Amino acid sequence: MALSDQLTKLAVKAKEAEDRAAAAQTQAKSDLERAVKNARESAQANADELRKNAETDKEILSEWWDDMQRTWNEHVATVRKNLDQKKAEHDVKAAERRAYGAEEDASFAVHYAYATVQEAEYAVLDAILARKEADSLAAAAPST
Repeated sequence: MALSDQLTKLAVKAKEAEDRAAAAQTQAKSDLERAVKNARESAQANADELRKNAETDKEILSEWWDDMQRTWNEHVATVRKNLDQKKAEHDVKAAERRAYGAEEDASFAVHYAYATVQEAEYAVLDAILARKEADSLAAAAPST
């Protein structure tokens, strides 16, 4: 898939997330619980696929991306463990703290995603430039 097509796919996914979040405000709790479960399963499947691809492409990916993938996996596991533990709390004050914490975590996740989109844009543009430079040098090189 072309890099620009990957960015388009990313933009579509971001719009879907925006639409689902807006719709969630008016959903019944049971519908929202199902949506949360589906979103978690989808995110896990995507993370598993990313991890598999990173392992397959380990020799060609930069070490930085390998480290980033490992750190991200550890972060996701920790967040999910904490969320699962906090869901067990039932009193009102604890539920309010959990809601506030979940909102703060979600806000940070959105900011983090925004930064990763910017990083993806930079990486795509840099890759295109590197390809143009390589093609230019190949065209200018004397034939052997």
